[in-house]
Amino acid sequence: MCEKLIQKLTEKESKMIEIRRYLHQHPELSFKEEQTSKYIADFYQDKDVTIEEGIGERGIKITIDSGRPGKTLAIRADFDALPIEEDTGLPFASQNKGVMHACGHDAHTAYMLVLAETLAEMKDHFTGKVVVIHQPAEEVPPGGAIGMIKDGVLEGVDHVLGVHVMSTMETGTVYYRPGYVQTGRAFFKLKVIGKGGHGSSPHAANDAIVAGAEFVSSIQTVVSRRLNPFETGVITIGSFDGKGQFNVIKDHITIEGDVRGLTNDTKRTIEKEIKRITNGLEVMYGVTCELEYQDDYPALYNDPEFTEYVGKKLKNADLDFDVALCEPQPPSEDFAYYAQERPSAFIYVGAAPEDGEMYPHHHPKFNISEKALLTSAQAVGTVVLDYLKGDDDHE
Repeated sequence: MCEKLIQKLTEKESKMIEIRRYLHQHPELSFKEEQTSKYIADFYQDKDVTIEEGIGERGIKITIDSGRPGKTLAIRADFDALPIEEDTGLPFASQNKGVMHACGHDAHTAYMLVLAETLAEMKDHFTGKVVVIHQPAEEVPPGGAIGMIKDGVLEGVDHVLGVHVMSTMETGTVYYRPGYVQTGRAFFKLKVIGKGGHGSSPHAANDAIVAGAEFVSSIQTVVSRRLNPFETGVITIGSFDGKGQFNVIKDHITIEGDVRGLTNDTKRTIEKEIKRITNGLEVMYGVTCELEYQDDYPALYNDPEFTEYVGKKLKNADLDFDVALCEPQPPSEDFAYYAQERPSAFIYVGAAPEDGEMYPHHHPKFNISEKALLTSAQAVGTVVLDYLKGDDDHE
């Protein structure tokens, strides 16, 4: 059965690539993916599946029902792009100015469409159901996963499996890791309000820049002195807006920053300490602080039992790629919301270009090896068929 799936997918590799290139040429930003959503829904119109549109606004839920009782496995692919001007020089580069598939979501959608089509053709060979989650808006908080979950996309689902192609990982290898695998993130914006004045008379003013500089220095101690050395946390100041005249003391400044933590407990510790330092700044400098703290995505936790099952099945399958354990990944991912609701696994497919320089995700020159599409389809399809073979033992 698995050999038949692999053969079918291999024969359709060019179709995956064609779809990926079309989507790459027509990217749409998060929460604005009208044409992409329509393209996905249209693809399924003549397929033996159930189509539900408008899940979480533009999300699409596809159900492949074998007609026999069994488990239900959800597989997810996102389809939004980024506000980046493409600089790859590819013949199928973005035609939408200032918008680019710079994270690989075009590849996710392409492999998933062809895999779902193939699974629908083979549904007499498994039990239970496959739920295909085509998700918008992964890139922008609050993300598209929350809306789809609220609209019931996980009803009846036992486990969820997701994949991300990675330009920074070796092509020809699938990677997995049980437990916490990607950081959660938060955003903060701090306005420090002092009293403006002339540079010649600082005693008559209250310098917001000095207070803000103290804040920047102090929060560096949160990671070095408030976190256990074995915890992973990052605080980044991305913006310090204090521009003014060289001889004028600013009455206010605005600081914006990014927080990452590999566990949700770490994130909570960092939040508590940033708020504590902010309160102390008011006392120390006599300024007023307005802090906006937005908790974006939770840390992504791979269910150990299900993830080990996925890794074991892929290692034991006779497939044309390697399987390896990977380190936790620094970026955040709203697949974490599915993992909070159901035991889930999020795995990675190496997609480093064979020719030319490797660029990271969200870079204007980002590109992937298109070999990763077939690898993704084979990996996910293999797990689906094994999971739904009618055997409840997934050890």
